[in-house]
Amino acid sequence: MNSMTGYGYKEIMADSTQVSVEIRSVNSRFLDLNINMPSFLNPLESRFRKLLTENIIRGKVDVSIRAKDTNSTAKITADPQAAVLYRNAIAEIARALGQSEDIPLSLIIEQEGVLNITHEYDVECYWKKIEPVFNDVLNEFLADRKREGENLKKDLLAKLDKLDECAAFFKQWQPEMEKRFKENITAKFNELLGDHVDENKILEETASLMIKYTINEEIIRLHSHLAALRKELNENPVPGKRMDFICQEANREINTIGSKNQFTEVGAMVVNAKDALENIREQSKNVE
Repeated sequence: MNSMTGYGYKEIMADSTQVSVEIRSVNSRFLDLNINMPSFLNPLESRFRKLLTENIIRGKVDVSIRAKDTNSTAKITADPQAAVLYRNAIAEIARALGQSEDIPLSLIIEQEGVLNITHEYDVECYWKKIEPVFNDVLNEFLADRKREGENLKKDLLAKLDKLDECAAFFKQWQPEMEKRFKENITAKFNELLGDHVDENKILEETASLMIKYTINEEIIRLHSHLAALRKELNENPVPGKRMDFICQEANREINTIGSKNQFTEVGAMVVNAKDALENIREQSKNVE
């Protein structure tokens, strides 16, 4: 199981190119992948994206790739014809204004198009330099998510154990509920009728209350949801979405148990169950 938060970074000097790669991620319902890199590396984006999507299912992932050459890749060309045209035009303006035609060279070469600068990039050469660094950072990033995921799993299983205890308490309380209902009804009949209590009437009233307040079906469904949660945690490598859904279903059963409850002991356990389940639900939002 993996967390959706992770981090990886590496920077090296490959020949005359300084290469750095950073990958970081936070929670997201889906995979939100953003790759930031120099425009001359854009032809490589699909390759980086493929490596990432093969290894990441969910999370907001920000990737930064930098490649800086210590040796210049600039290629400068001159356009003498453009320079002559600029000089002639400037000289014409100078004569019209009655000024000297002594035109400095610096004024000519700073005009657009006189000197042209371009950069030559060998994309495949950059790929050979960046790919090993990228793979190292990706592995570091994935290991970080896995380590955090294992810590989350331990915490989730501990909370699930608490929920199992609550569900077991609810189940054990069923006979006690019937016993207390019968005792309360018997006490009321004795108070009203004395020695003329009809045992059948007591049983009938007890059964009526048990039908109204029984939580047996809710307990069965709750046990089923908790078993499904445990299965997701132990068997599904990316259980986040399923866990969130199952938590919603389990929460519905606990709320129903709480609404039917007539006893303080059960009410206290409902509070404990809701607290444990809410912790699981919140943590599931951190799980891939």
